[in-house]
Amino acid sequence: MTDSELLRIYVGLVPFLSEVCGPGTEIAVHDISNPEHSLVAIGNNVSGRQIGNPLTDLAKELADKGAYSDADYISNYEGHSKDKDFLSSTFYIKNKGRLIGMLCINKDMSIVSELSISLKRLLERFNLALPQESEFSEDLENPVTNIMRTQISETIAQSGVIPARMSRQEKIRIVHQLNENGVMMLRGAAAEIAKQLGISVPSVYRYLNTHTDSD
Repeated sequence: MTDSELLRIYVGLVPFLSEVCGPGTEIAVHDISNPEHSLVAIGNNVSGRQIGNPLTDLAKELADKGAYSDADYISNYEGHSKDKDFLSSTFYIKNKGRLIGMLCINKDMSIVSELSISLKRLLERFNLALPQESEFSEDLENPVTNIMRTQISETIAQSGVIPARMSRQEKIRIVHQLNENGVMMLRGAAAEIAKQLGISVPSVYRYLNTHTDSD
């Protein structure tokens, strides 16, 4: 199947996904062979973009850094357009391992934000506010699990790059660092690392057996 034939399949899904997801969810398909005019289909246009618009900076970065090689998609990251905020997800369209396009889903969060503000006012009006801060708190999670999760997130934060913008080598270094710190010995560590880095569990183990640039 040619790249054009495969992309046409995803373009054909746009009207269906637009109707299923509702008018507050934008569906877009990009053809990365022409980055400056990549947008080839759009439904429920809430971002104000037009057919022929270019790839976003994040999409270009994901394509350039090869983020698609170890994952089929990234989901639920923050997106912005003019005065709107979005909850965005991107599916990598590949042909025999090559990235040829992207299917993007952008949920307009403005109504959710307005609802959150209205709910807060309602709670305050009837004295139903959430519990006030207290010197006492309780963590119902397993302490070891909580420590593990915190250590993983802190290690990722120390890199100075969010997982969605990390290159494959940067993720490999994170996995190696966590392994050297003994995190991989903890139960459930691989799954938690995969979740926070946005990769699969098999990729975590693959990265353990891959040399870093500094090796």
